[in-house]
Amino acid sequence: MNEQRHLAWHETMELHELTAFQSIGLMKLKKAFPRITEPELRAIYQQNINSLTGNLRELLQFYRMTPHVGREEEMREDETPFYAGDLLVFLKTAVRNLAIAITETATPALRDVLVKQLNSAIQAHTTIFNYMYKKGYYPAYDLNRLLQNDVALANKAISMRM
Repeated sequence: MNEQRHLAWHETMELHELTAFQSIGLMKLKKAFPRITEPELRAIYQQNINSLTGNLRELLQFYRMTPHVGREEEMREDETPFYAGDLLVFLKTAVRNLAIAITETATPALRDVLVKQLNSAIQAHTTIFNYMYKKGYYPAYDLNRLLQNDVALANKAISMRM
């Protein structure tokens, strides 16, 4: 099989999702790290910080292969996009987890509760997505800007001090 000159669109979107998720996770770990005093937990945090940093460096190598990637833009110093993105990721994960739990539920009353919670999580995800889109924090229909934002966020997470 010949090596492709660029990633497929679906691969590019998975790369985007993984990079954004791991960047936000790395930033959260680094923000928390100075407050962790218990040595064993601190070592676990450090191990995960190192692992996520390595993951992001590996993933960033593939951005040169994404379709239509332009130059990298400066990352905003405002933390609002970070907090909004963190909520977006949390709610996306909640939707996935609730949907999976529903498929494992045999008790009708529990299923009803989980479906209600799933619908609520979907609505909350819609609300934060619309907020981020309106503010320009999530350029969902502009692949170039979306990928540029990923690279900037990943680089910020990697270079962030603990």
